[in-house]
Amino acid sequence: MHLKTGIQLYSVRQSLKRDPYGTLAQVAEIGYKYVEAANHNALDDPGVGFGVPAKQMKDSLDRLGLRIVGSHINPLQSESLDRVLDYHQELGNTQIGCDIEFYPYNDRDYLLRRCEFFNQVGEICRQRGMRFYYHNHYQEFQTMGDSTVYQIIMENTDPSLVFVEMDTYWIARAGQNPVELIDRYKDRLVLLHQKDFPADAPQPLVMFDGILNYDAEINMDVFSATKNALCFTEIGTGILPIQDYIDAASSAPNLAYIILEQDSTQLDEIESIRVSMEAFRKFSKIGWD
Repeated sequence: MHLKTGIQLYSVRQSLKRDPYGTLAQVAEIGYKYVEAANHNALDDPGVGFGVPAKQMKDSLDRLGLRIVGSHINPLQSESLDRVLDYHQELGNTQIGCDIEFYPYNDRDYLLRRCEFFNQVGEICRQRGMRFYYHNHYQEFQTMGDSTVYQIIMENTDPSLVFVEMDTYWIARAGQNPVELIDRYKDRLVLLHQKDFPADAPQPLVMFDGILNYDAEINMDVFSATKNALCFTEIGTGILPIQDYIDAASSAPNLAYIILEQDSTQLDEIESIRVSMEAFRKFSKIGWD
């Protein structure tokens, strides 16, 4: 199976902030056809995070030949969920995800309550003909008792309601093996995120190798303070074994898209996603149409 390749719009967030419609036109001109959004203002804006009304957004996507295949929703809260789902259904988007969570370290009760909420969100999405997915970073691979946080989430959410978008970069930076995780949760995998790690990065690959302890209390401030912009490079130009990830994911039954994402770049954002597209073409089992 070939995975269709798309772009996470977080990669061009500054450009979108200045000119959302013009930026989408540039994304389409480069050759991307599939996009995933990232809304970090979901309480005030039910859409894609830039105050763009649903009808105008859909008209722009249709005119440019772009298809939205998912969207991160942050914060994910019950009071805004119906408005968020209404917006994305108008776009024709059938998947929304929770893109970042910070659990009080060792507070298992809080984590289990959040898992139950994920099940509730998944059921609401299912009733609308949509899917809900969970997107990892590295903090989910801290240990909590005999398990990792990620294992607890997987074991306490309904596989038919809560799917996953695996971010292989953050899995690797947690000291885990993305291929093993893909194999273990293959049936729940609906989107695959791909970043890359530069050979000359100023940090070690694994965040817990001298940057943070495994038992660190990680919140947004800690996450931001330890996330080094020089630890990202255009996808396909770094050292991660991306073909191994693609090979493992290519047999996942519910997976259709691999999504490129550039958290930080030393290039212009539009040039960065252009370079990533060209570098990514060397991999097999992927496509763009």
